[in-house]
Amino acid sequence: MRENVLKEKSFAFALRTIKCYEYLKSNKNEYVLSKQMLRCGTSIGANIRESEHAESRADFIHKLSISLKEANETAYWLELLEQSGYLEKEHYDSMYFDCVELLKLLTSIIKKSKSVA
Repeated sequence: MRENVLKEKSFAFALRTIKCYEYLKSNKNEYVLSKQMLRCGTSIGANIRESEHAESRADFIHKLSISLKEANETAYWLELLEQSGYLEKEHYDSMYFDCVELLKLLTSIIKKSKSVA
């Protein structure tokens, strides 16, 4: 079976997002921003999973485009959590790096899929 780096990285990121949410909820009493981050951070991988059984190339691209939007939104919430003092810089840097990596992978796959006739 072929390794799916995007699937693995998005799943690992979803787990990190859940742990980050739990930390913010328990230790910082922050519920609103972290809940938004939880929703979009876990949605990235869910839409990547959906793309595995896409009905067409257009559907595949659409599902990955949704993941791309969710990753971009997750980056926004991470930035807000760090700038507002809820996330320490070290934790933010690590999560943000992983999120940007997903953004780059998704962008590359979407571009390549669109260029294939």
